[in-house]
Amino acid sequence: MSAVGVEKDLYREGFERFALSQDAAAEPAWLRERRTAAFARFVERGLPTPRDEAWRHTPLAPLTRGRFEPAEAHAAPGESVFRALPGAADAGTRIVLVNGRYAPDRSRLDAEPGVTLTSLKHALETQRAPLEAWLARVADGASGAFADLNAALAADAAVVLIAPGASPRGPIRIEHVGAGPSGRVAYARTLVVAGRTSECRIVESYASDSGRASLTNAVTEIAIEDGARVERCKLQVEGGDQLHVATLAVRLGRDARFVDHSLVLGAALSRDDIDVRFEGEGGECRLNGLFAVSGKRVADTHSRIDHAKPHCASRELYKGILDGQARGVFNGLVIVRPGAQKTDAWQVNRNLLLSGEALVHSTPQLEILADDVKCKHGSTTGQLDPEALFYLRSRGIGEPEARGLLTRAFADELLNLLPDDAVRAVAQRWLASQLGAAAGPSGGAA
Repeated sequence: MSAVGVEKDLYREGFERFALSQDAAAEPAWLRERRTAAFARFVERGLPTPRDEAWRHTPLAPLTRGRFEPAEAHAAPGESVFRALPGAADAGTRIVLVNGRYAPDRSRLDAEPGVTLTSLKHALETQRAPLEAWLARVADGASGAFADLNAALAADAAVVLIAPGASPRGPIRIEHVGAGPSGRVAYARTLVVAGRTSECRIVESYASDSGRASLTNAVTEIAIEDGARVERCKLQVEGGDQLHVATLAVRLGRDARFVDHSLVLGAALSRDDIDVRFEGEGGECRLNGLFAVSGKRVADTHSRIDHAKPHCASRELYKGILDGQARGVFNGLVIVRPGAQKTDAWQVNRNLLLSGEALVHSTPQLEILADDVKCKHGSTTGQLDPEALFYLRSRGIGEPEARGLLTRAFADELLNLLPDDAVRAVAQRWLASQLGAAAGPSGGAA
């Protein structure tokens, strides 16, 4: 039997076990139907191969050759993992999922009025209407094989429902933690529904014990209804042997606004697929991202912003910092549909190579099918400015410190945009520890 056949049989066995479990039996018929449809799509197309253009620069062997068994439901992460998460010491609202399952002893669900923060199992008992409207509908069949596997096999999820007009003051923290032995897969899922004219800030973190070579398959769905505002921070600081594949799917209603700050700092291989679609006029989207990798690690971001309606604006700024033999990929696509007049789209990718062996593939793209638009894109890749280094050295600053200052300045353009001080502090410490001398002795810590 071919490797493709083996992988499909392995996942088919897992899906059949899940379908017969008590968790699946308690779910409504519409959810079981969506799971079945998602798994059927996966069986039809299978996992990606090097022949798939979207995966051409991603090393697929770690993702496709491993026989990943489902992660243990009751694994206990080390305390150091929780201490490393942003805002660990505060008493704010948070939901924690370990290996994709709700951990009540670690969570604090005392949300503000107008905010429902809960697990999928509880939401199915109390909030079925918004779940039926959006769950596995925002990330639809076009989101890819890993998103389909998540839709079919994710046993639980974090659910955030913001009532129309609500505006919680503090951030809502969602923490996905991996634990247990190597060779496992955890299906992490998040659903955010922001009601009309509401506002919220989401901080979504991914962390895991070090020394475990497992896979996190994550899907985040965000539905932003008319006039609503959502700002999200994603912090990925998983262990150095971890594999991380994530899908972010966002749908914006009329006059809705979405801002995303993505920090890819951990994992041996990290792949982020972002799919944003304007479904109403007057929407605005901003995607800010930073990936920083060293050694032989790989960070890959593919984004797609679909201007399906007129009078919408998008801004995208992604930066990469690469050291050692690290590899980076940025592929950004902006689509302007026929009739989407007065579109205003701007996309830039900038990359900093700290060694002669680091490499990045940067492909910003525009697909414009309307004639009254304002669109531009650009990409730059280079090393530290030798003149800037010389200037700092001439002022008595040693070479490691000078390189650190310039590297931190490159990252700080994005870190200073973060709305959450705790996320910024974690990111600065992580950059200092992972990039070593290149980040300077202080690592830019606050």
